[in-house]
Amino acid sequence: MKVLVLNGSPKGKYSITLQTLLYLEKSFPEHEFQYLHVGQSIRSFEKDFTAAAEAITESDLIIYSYPVYTFIAPSQLHRFIELLKASDLDVEGKFITQVTTSKHFYDMTAHRYIQDNHQDLDMKFIKGLSADMDDLLTENGQKAAREFFQYVLWCIENDVYEVIPKHPVAPAHIPVGTYSEKQDIKSGDIVIVTDCQRDDKQLNDIIERFRAALKYKSRIVNIYEYPFSGGCLGCFNCAISEKCIYKDGFDDFLRNNIQIADAIIYAFSIKDHSMGPTFKMYDDRQFCNGHRTVTMGKPTGYLISGNYPAEMNLQMIIEGRSEVGGNFLAGVACDQTDPDTEIDRLAARLDYALRHNYSQPVNFYGVGGMKIFRDLIWLMRGMMKADHKFYKKHGLYDFPQKKKGTALKMHLVGMLLSSPKLKAKIGNNMNEGMIAPYRKVIEK
Repeated sequence: MKVLVLNGSPKGKYSITLQTLLYLEKSFPEHEFQYLHVGQSIRSFEKDFTAAAEAITESDLIIYSYPVYTFIAPSQLHRFIELLKASDLDVEGKFITQVTTSKHFYDMTAHRYIQDNHQDLDMKFIKGLSADMDDLLTENGQKAAREFFQYVLWCIENDVYEVIPKHPVAPAHIPVGTYSEKQDIKSGDIVIVTDCQRDDKQLNDIIERFRAALKYKSRIVNIYEYPFSGGCLGCFNCAISEKCIYKDGFDDFLRNNIQIADAIIYAFSIKDHSMGPTFKMYDDRQFCNGHRTVTMGKPTGYLISGNYPAEMNLQMIIEGRSEVGGNFLAGVACDQTDPDTEIDRLAARLDYALRHNYSQPVNFYGVGGMKIFRDLIWLMRGMMKADHKFYKKHGLYDFPQKKKGTALKMHLVGMLLSSPKLKAKIGNNMNEGMIAPYRKVIEK
């Protein structure tokens, strides 16, 4: 077979993910591998997509290779997929899969993003390999990579691929009405971050409708107009200095114009099952803050134009962003179902959260995501010094081995439960004992 590897890492040949594909090339010499560094050379493909189109057309199997950046793929790969879909290249029936490396922080949303976009193109998608960054250095990791590729070969030979229901066609946008009530505007600072262009009347109307319903001063930061030098390079220059290697000033702009707000609202039109490549660049470039949840406690919300109810993966990403960041999600208002009411509810919930300093305990998305970061930063604390300082200050190193008292109690309970005689003698006293501390709270 002719195997085309589309390397989405901005590091090009220095990509850790790419090493797994090079290993597979050595392990399966009967197949011909070709590599395009689409992440590193995205500007070239923007100017001329011909080389990519020819390589894709000639291939029997396409493999995306990329590191997971901020819930999805790097912004450079977002842009490549946008270019691929805009090229009208006939890729129907062509087999495609993916290999990623990460610390398994929302790798499933990254994989689903790739799958959704290539299902749009009627390609035959084979479930990909999500590896830890260090897996290839172990025998088990090498074995997993070989077995994955063998599975891919079997799928192609037997015409087996993933089939998921397509997203329903988005209905026409529901127009947004006007807001006629007079507001007593309170002091405060609500920033609306958007990539809205002037000709996007629908999104502009949604934003203005929200600002009219809002009881606080608001301002717009349009990242579409920001002079980004490029997407995150994954260079770790900011790990110690907290300064981005780019000289476009985005790190200071982010800290002094966006993160200082009392609440942050994001406004966008859905593009390719995501917030679009501009917002992805914005998200990736926030790595100048490392893994620090610097806006935790501040409420957030979303204004969306597009068929959001059909985008399950995007819904998971938006909820996950808020949960991991420690931000109360005041709501998501979209223009598919009664946008005026949804906008009003978002404005009302945001007002309540700001007046009462309201937040909620995190769910699995937040707890699980932060435990991955906790362990990662602990191991990398010698390099990620700013992150380490932040995690210590906020008590995020909540390792279970620190809870020695609880562990000792569980040993004692285990000893009691392992004896049938003691267990029978205790009877219901154990249940009574378990809820006794809670009863004390209630009695107080």
